[in-house]
Amino acid sequence: MIDTYEVIIIGGGQAGLAMAYALNQQSTNYIILDENEKPGTSWEKRYDSLTLFTPRNYSSLYEYNIEGELKGFPSKDEIASYLQKFVMENGLSIKHNEKVINVTKNKNNTFSLETNSNTYITNQVVVATGAFHDPFIPNIHDQTIPYMIHSSEYKNSNQVPEGKVLVVGAGNTGVQIAAELSHSHDVILSSSKKIKNIPNHIVGKSLFWWLDVLGISKAKPNSLIGKYLQRRDPIISNDYKRVKKEVKRVSRVLKIERGKSYFQKDHPIEINSIIWATGFRNRYDWIHIDGVVDSEGKPVHSYGESVVNGLYFIGLSWQSRRSSALIYGVDKDANYVAKLILKSQSS
Repeated sequence: MIDTYEVIIIGGGQAGLAMAYALNQQSTNYIILDENEKPGTSWEKRYDSLTLFTPRNYSSLYEYNIEGELKGFPSKDEIASYLQKFVMENGLSIKHNEKVINVTKNKNNTFSLETNSNTYITNQVVVATGAFHDPFIPNIHDQTIPYMIHSSEYKNSNQVPEGKVLVVGAGNTGVQIAAELSHSHDVILSSSKKIKNIPNHIVGKSLFWWLDVLGISKAKPNSLIGKYLQRRDPIISNDYKRVKKEVKRVSRVLKIERGKSYFQKDHPIEINSIIWATGFRNRYDWIHIDGVVDSEGKPVHSYGESVVNGLYFIGLSWQSRRSSALIYGVDKDANYVAKLILKSQSS
């Protein structure tokens, strides 16, 4: 059986849910196809102690505030529960356990989507798989380290064997994991560039309050400040205080060989475990339409509007502003893409 919709949203994370909410407001016939069993699953799977670096009053979709003290920082389980509640309260249309494995464009300008269990036809597609989908580990290691995982597999310090553990990558995740492990392990933190840290609060105000007041949160990707931040975006964490005191910090990892890690500017160190906090890369090889991605596999788009008519993206890092991939910023992009869809329907 082939199901037909005006719009199909691929992915049911916060980006997909924000997109569905925006389409609901203009009574567009849509469906979300999500590979997980329920909303918030991707958050539930992340490490136990994860808390957002955005406070609760900057961790909500639209006007649906998350419960709890507004200036406090929500846990990953709170976000998972919040997203589940958001779906129920707004009656969002979503099909779970539907993994999209093939997208093609038909001669009549509709799209065909094949999932693990069904086939769908739609006039417009919104890819909402987000900015954090496929774990990335650089190919610079041999197999001599007995324990090696990506940060997406990390749950807590109990799973990491005794001995020296190398955390590769000093973004927010790497710093938070290194700080946690430093209570029980000998930790080395590798960073490819000088770590720049901004505390969560400045002069009693949330950092994100300051970003809003100064207009930095609205900075466009091609603006001077946007280009600067994309090159030198600081980490936002109070955990760095502990890292500075308790964790050995080293330069970029060049290679892992015969049980040793070799660095750009430091002496080699023998290690027992590695946690790769090296981020994610999105793959779009399941979209079989020419021109959707560039030679590096990145989406070709303008603020979420693909060069392919009827195809859109939502939830990309720096899609239209610094906050595009964050919960409190994705709804602005969703509203913009929804207007493009409505305009396309009426043309």
